[in-house]
Amino acid sequence: MQSIKLSEKIVKHLGRTLTQDNILWLSLSGSGIEFLYTGTYLEICLQGDDHIGASTDHTRIAVYIDDKRVLDEMVKSSQPRYTIIDEQTPVTCAVRILKLSEAPMSIVGIRELIADDNAKISPATAKTHRVEFIGDSITCGYGTDDTDMAHTFSTSTEDVTKAYAYRTAQMLDADYSIVSYSGYGVYSGFTDETTDIRNTSELVPPYYPLTGFSRGTYKGTALTMTDWDFRRFEPELIVLNLGTNDQSYCRNHSDRQAVFTSCYHDFLTLIHAKNPNAYILCVYGIMNNELIPCIEDAVDRYRQSSGSERISSLFLPTQTEADGYVVDFHPSLYTHEQAASAVFARICEIMRW
Repeated sequence: MQSIKLSEKIVKHLGRTLTQDNILWLSLSGSGIEFLYTGTYLEICLQGDDHIGASTDHTRIAVYIDDKRVLDEMVKSSQPRYTIIDEQTPVTCAVRILKLSEAPMSIVGIRELIADDNAKISPATAKTHRVEFIGDSITCGYGTDDTDMAHTFSTSTEDVTKAYAYRTAQMLDADYSIVSYSGYGVYSGFTDETTDIRNTSELVPPYYPLTGFSRGTYKGTALTMTDWDFRRFEPELIVLNLGTNDQSYCRNHSDRQAVFTSCYHDFLTLIHAKNPNAYILCVYGIMNNELIPCIEDAVDRYRQSSGSERISSLFLPTQTEADGYVVDFHPSLYTHEQAASAVFARICEIMRW
């Protein structure tokens, strides 16, 4: 048997990844690896974070062979190993390993692949286009596997592949990066509407320049709280979908809405500074729509301050009871499908793909 480490010369990295101690670490939703494999045996060796045994919100991970999900597991032990191919004669296939759950609760490492001595592994082919999605729980796929609205958050029922962003990338046949955190906002994270205390601890802009914010650590170190090298993935298009959680604090307060508008404009400026060649599509809707005028104002201000016309907005219809809900009144699979179709159509229109 041979041990295979996971450099980008060997496997294609998906989303933001980090190599530390010869382990490839994943934090953000949809991050992972993809490669072409020929051989008789393949085993995946993972590394759990320091929270194994002390947390219920473990990492959920999936493995695909030729686009068919063959493994769907919660990582509950320190060094789990999964045999996914064990054949008498060589097989040739595409293998993809994805982190289905989001970053704040946990991280997971891929230590190595174990393959037969004659196996061959090479990176999956790069797609023609590259898209980044920035968002909140809607983008993460919060609760997509639990239709009981009375239930609350769990990483075990979160699946980014069923959310509109991942679906849109699949429809575009594009490489993607997903930066999303449930409950996070631009000006305020989610708040109980009975309080007037702004949630300043759950904001996307401070963490956007990092590999991925997580409370998950390894050997006491917050590995992914390191600067992301934006040269590693240069998107042609960025889909920004934030504002849903801000609305829980802004409500109908015009002063708060004004600050939200300024913060949204500032975040657009930061995104542009990190990705100067990317078109920005501002998406909002599904769970509420009260901040549409603020986002329109922020986009107009950005055009003026940046001198760039490479930005537009798309406001999605509010979800309905007829279309169904999942946990905590989050969007159903049907609503995600409709949103993906709408975003896909707009991207094809503005990018002429």
